[in-house]
Amino acid sequence: MSEEPVAGGSMPGRTPSDEEVVARVASGEADLFEVIMRRYNQRLFRVTRSILGEDNDAEDAVQEAYLSAYAHLRQFAGQAQFSTWLTRIAINEALARRRRRTRSPELDFKEDDNAMESTSARNPEDEASRREMRRMLETAIDELPDIYRIVFVMRELEQMSTAETASALEIAEEATKVRLHRAKGLLRDAMSARMHESFAEAYPFLGRRCDRIVSAVIAALASQPPPLAP
Repeated sequence: MSEEPVAGGSMPGRTPSDEEVVARVASGEADLFEVIMRRYNQRLFRVTRSILGEDNDAEDAVQEAYLSAYAHLRQFAGQAQFSTWLTRIAINEALARRRRRTRSPELDFKEDDNAMESTSARNPEDEASRREMRRMLETAIDELPDIYRIVFVMRELEQMSTAETASALEIAEEATKVRLHRAKGLLRDAMSARMHESFAEAYPFLGRRCDRIVSAVIAALASQPPPLAP
């Protein structure tokens, strides 16, 4: 995420709250809307992508959500957190885009840190393994049922609270907890299946390695006496 620009010079020494920035934008300091965008770009992209499943569509949805939020900024009543209000706009934009797709169904809505410390840098094999694991996880998340995927993304990737997630999705907090629990269970099952598939492909014993070892064993056996009969 990009570094957040300073919201003017009248509030030195601290980061202005969403409400302060919104008030200043609404009063005419339009350039400060950049503060809001940099603050929530990642969240809105992740949330909309969890609904749309495509990077480009998600980016377009985020842009439209910001435009809508800006146009209706004076309608923000403060009954919910601004971040929740903004997230709900992005969700609604993503859902509208999804509805326009005829192929898309309708949506209703650790180990000890100290023990894991290492002073050694990751080698290229570590980085490749990490990228592959991330790819597997992203695929497993994309394959979650829609109502579970968005809750998982909001709660686990974006670290939104249960209350804020429920409010943004306009569902009960208990439903949010249940869906997160089910999403985690489905992800565990999916990742376990993928790991077992990977185990079967690890250390492949084919091609030159196989030929080389077979040839060496046959050559060694040529100088050995035949096995004894039982």
